[in-house]
Formats: sequence, structure tokens, C-alpha cells
Amino acid sequence: MDYKSSGVDIEAGNAFVSRLKEKVPSIGGFGGMFRIPSGYDKPILVSGADGVGTKINICSFARDYKTIGIDLVAMCVNDIITCGAKPLYFLDYISLNTINPVVDDIMIGIIKGCELAGVELIGGETAEHPMTFDIDLAGFATGIVDEERIVDGGRIKKGDLIIGIESSGVHSNGYSLVNRMLRENKLDYNLVPELLKPTIIYASLVNDLLHEMPILGMAHITGGGIPENLPRCIPDGLIADVNYNSWNMPEIFQKIMFAGEIPEEEMKSVFNLGIGFCLVIPSEIENHVHKSISKQGFNSWTIGQVTT
Repeated sequence: MDYKSSGVDIEAGNAFVSRLKEKVPSIGGFGGMFRIPSGYDKPILVSGADGVGTKINICSFARDYKTIGIDLVAMCVNDIITCGAKPLYFLDYISLNTINPVVDDIMIGIIKGCELAGVELIGGETAEHPMTFDIDLAGFATGIVDEERIVDGGRIKKGDLIIGIESSGVHSNGYSLVNRMLRENKLDYNLVPELLKPTIIYASLVNDLLHEMPILGMAHITGGGIPENLPRCIPDGLIADVNYNSWNMPEIFQKIMFAGEIPEEEMKSVFNLGIGFCLVIPSEIENHVHKSISKQGFNSWTIGQVTT
């Protein structure tokens, strides 16, 4: 009896690491190292961990795992930038039943995601679990922000505006519902291939906006949609009043809603509905914000205001 006959192929794992080190030479030790950048008076490290949920199942429908790694990076990085942090580095965790070409494809997306986010991939773990059949992904990101420049929503006041920045589609939330619809043949993946479209990484856009103008609060619109995520950056005693008619809901959400006969309120509480990231700003810089976002190639809308 040996380890390989039990389902764990050490040689295959070593070969994968060797291939990966050709693309990312900095990995391979027991712990990833990163020098804290200079230029911060009181540097605060900001960390986050997340996964892609059951969107990984869509990869099996599409037989394509090359973009899911972008989602993994996005879900982590888009969270930590909401406090004004600049992302620094990323680590990944991949669990699957046996080392196979799928893991190489997943790493293609992770490496691309790190490039888009401007972060360094400094380590990770690939776990071979022979008694399981599912693939699972988790990511870990760390960023940095000067203590005096933390965006915590504390300066938000009545009358401030809420800016919604477009999503690329479903991003990486609500897929348990989507997967059920696929299983019950209420959706046909061949007719909705945009389900695999990767999550937008907003790090570069947000970094530029923070250097140009006062951003009072930010929210990454993930599971729970706008109702669950936007209030997290709004101080107690204030309300985020959102007008859902201020932007056009992308077609993919209409397909999901009609195919599943899903009530509108349920859609709001599950999906981003076309808004992937929100900003809270003073009303006097509204036009300037929209112009800056447009220059970066994104659509944005004033979707509401802060009230009492």
C-alpha cells in the first residue's frame, strides 16, 4: 500500500508546483513574504478571505476553468478596497480530488486576476482529497491604507449621493439558485454562457478615484445584493435610499427572473442586478465622479441618496 494507491499523487503535485513556479517564481516556500511599502505614516494592513461559491459548478457546464480564478481574486480584492486599502498580495487554496489539468486552468485565471488587481501572488495550497468529488476555491488578500485615509463611512451625511458602478453580470453570487435552475432545466447554459463571465476587479478604478476626490463610503455588492451590502458603509441613523429604476437591469438577470419565476424582491436580495460596486460621495462632485469612472471604461449611475 502507498499514498498514490490511496488517491494522492505526490509526483503529480510536485510537477504542478514546478509548472507554476515557471509562471510565478516567487512562490514555493512554506510562507509567502512581502515587504511593507514605504510612504505610509501609520500603515494599517487590511485582509480578507472569500471564495467563488457554487459558480465553480458552472465551469463544469462550460468545460472551462480558465476564468474562475479571476472571480476568486476579485471577490477578495473588491472587499478590502472598500475601506480605501491598496491591495498588496494574494494567496489561493484549491481543493480537488486529484491533480489534473483543471488546476492549471484555474491558475491561469488566478494569475490573470492578480495582474488585473495589481497584486503579487506569494503563495497558496493545492490540496488533493481523493474521497471528495467537488472542487473548491478560497482566496486570501491583504492590502494597506494609511490610518488617516481609512474610508469607514463616518463622514457620510444626509444628502450625500450613492453612485452605482456596473457589474459584468452575475459576478460570483446567487449561483446556488442558478445551479438549481440548470438542474431543473429551467435554464440552459448554452443559451446563457454569460453566466461564466468573470467578476470585475475594481481595484485600479477605486485607487484612482481615491486620489482624485473625496469618497465617503464604499460597498462591494455581493451575496445579499444592494439591500444587504450598501447599508454596511452607512452610519447608524441614516438610510441608503436606492432607486432601482435609475439603471437598466442587464438581460442576464431578466432571463433568470423570468425562467425561475423569481419575485422582484427576491432578485434584489440575491443578485447585484447590474451594480457591482457602490460609492457614497458629496453631491457637489457627482459629475466629476461619473466622468472619471467613464474615462476608465465603466458605466455608472446615480442610484440614490442618503436620507434619515
